[in-house]
Amino acid sequence: MASADDKDYDDINVTPMVDLYLVLLLIFIIMTTAGVQGIKVNLPSANSKPATQKLDAPKTQAITIDTAGNIKLNTVPVTLADLESRLAAVKAATPDVPVVVRGDRTSQYQLVMDVLDVLGRVGINQIALATQPQK
Repeated sequence: MASADDKDYDDINVTPMVDLYLVLLLIFIIMTTAGVQGIKVNLPSANSKPATQKLDAPKTQAITIDTAGNIKLNTVPVTLADLESRLAAVKAATPDVPVVVRGDRTSQYQLVMDVLDVLGRVGINQIALATQPQK
């Protein structure tokens, strides 16, 4: 005859493991809320007029493609090769330069793709495509 101690267990008792997870969660919550609290200080006041330009912020470059297929970098007409060299120089000066691509709705899609290809080769990854809001 088999005694109660010889019985095979078919399931795993997870209750102690859940208790452990709950205790660890509780400790984590207590430690994070304790870390968020700080020392009260008298903060300085600033005028309500916002700064007109940040000194450290990179200047956004605007690439415009018009209906005739002309490409302009900040209102200066450029070719694709010239665009790549100028953007490489801007990227070298400020690595996180943002670029906005503005293409006319009737311009060829291939020109926009060529400009995006140039941006990828230069290594610029902060790219925005300008659109108009729906009416």
